[in-house]
Amino acid sequence: MIIDRSARYREAQYRAGIGLAFCTLVLLLMIEFEWMPWGWHALNAGWLLLATITAYGAGYGLGTRPAVIQCLTSNERMAYKVQLRARQIFLEHGLHRTELGTGVLILVSLFEHRIEVLTDGPILDRIPQATWDKMVRILQEGFLKDHAVESMCQAIALCGEMLKEYFPAGPDGPNPNELPNDLIRN
Repeated sequence: MIIDRSARYREAQYRAGIGLAFCTLVLLLMIEFEWMPWGWHALNAGWLLLATITAYGAGYGLGTRPAVIQCLTSNERMAYKVQLRARQIFLEHGLHRTELGTGVLILVSLFEHRIEVLTDGPILDRIPQATWDKMVRILQEGFLKDHAVESMCQAIALCGEMLKEYFPAGPDGPNPNELPNDLIRN
């Protein structure tokens, strides 16, 4: 499955809003002597409050931009969100409901630049983790070299070869093909 992003990262909006509001408030207080030489009174405090609230709103709006989100969100948070989204998709599409536990999900999350491979338990017991790591490397190299389609095809073929070796499929055999072999774009 290829998805645009795994989460909205709303915390980036709050962080950008608070950051811009704080910087505005500090800036206005630092230049206080220029615009309020006669001292504090209620009107000046109102302008400070209005400027700070306006800056928060502007920062909140800026927090929806991809570059700002990536700047204000940690790599660990993005990795966690991609893993969480992969588990959710794995369950939503019933990949865990196969008779022999042979469901596999290859998730590519474009915004986060992350690839997550989820498999059922029986697959993890029989196929070594190094094989899945190799599949992820193939996908990453393909996306970096602008050969995404070819790398997806290679990864799916590699997945099919592994499953064929450890879990041979057949219409009447021990492992019927229960899931569609489609690329899903969300």
